[in-house]
Amino acid sequence: MKLLKLQHWHALSLLLLAGGVYYYLGAHPQASAGELWGIPTQGWLVFALAVPVVHQVYVLLCWRAELLYQALSRRWGQKGFGYFKVGFAVLILLRPVSILLLAVANARTLDLGWPAALALSIVLLLPAAWLLYSVKRYFGFDRAFGIDHFEPGKYRHAPLVKEGIFRYTSNGMYWFGFLLLWVPGFLFRSEGALLAALFNHLYIWVHYFFTEKPDMDLIYGGPVSESK
Repeated sequence: MKLLKLQHWHALSLLLLAGGVYYYLGAHPQASAGELWGIPTQGWLVFALAVPVVHQVYVLLCWRAELLYQALSRRWGQKGFGYFKVGFAVLILLRPVSILLLAVANARTLDLGWPAALALSIVLLLPAAWLLYSVKRYFGFDRAFGIDHFEPGKYRHAPLVKEGIFRYTSNGMYWFGFLLLWVPGFLFRSEGALLAALFNHLYIWVHYFFTEKPDMDLIYGGPVSESK
């Protein structure tokens, strides 16, 4: 495996998603209406779209550099994973924060009544909360952060988690965890925030197919030495 294996498909998918956002904004100008703190909604939308791109590129480079070359461990030893987690945590938290700010700037642009918006928000929150509980209770946040890239020998034979929400899907974090990002758009009835949530939810599958799945095939399939 090479550091950028399959990343041409990542780049192409990102280009298509960005093109879809651009086309949608041209047809639905209300999705970019409004402002917050003197910054127009377009600026918040760019921020909300840039965060997941930076996050996923960061994870790609750190995961692959460590899995293939032990780059972080050689530089910082056991602290390498901790340093990586700090960057990961900041970026994953910026996803909902950036969408929330966008939703406030673009509030009341979605033709949806408040009772329906509240009901949809609750419906989306429930599986997202179950997912977070299942990760904490059964999966572990370190494994969710990708510690298997740092200790592939230890996790190579680890059993698949089949408890909690993972009893029904092995991709619970992508299917259900990202439902949380839709909530600000419905609560504030923001079309722009819902567009950003859709971008995030589609783009995380790009990460799964072109970064995480190939890495998992290597970690849990063949010997790591084959990657060098």
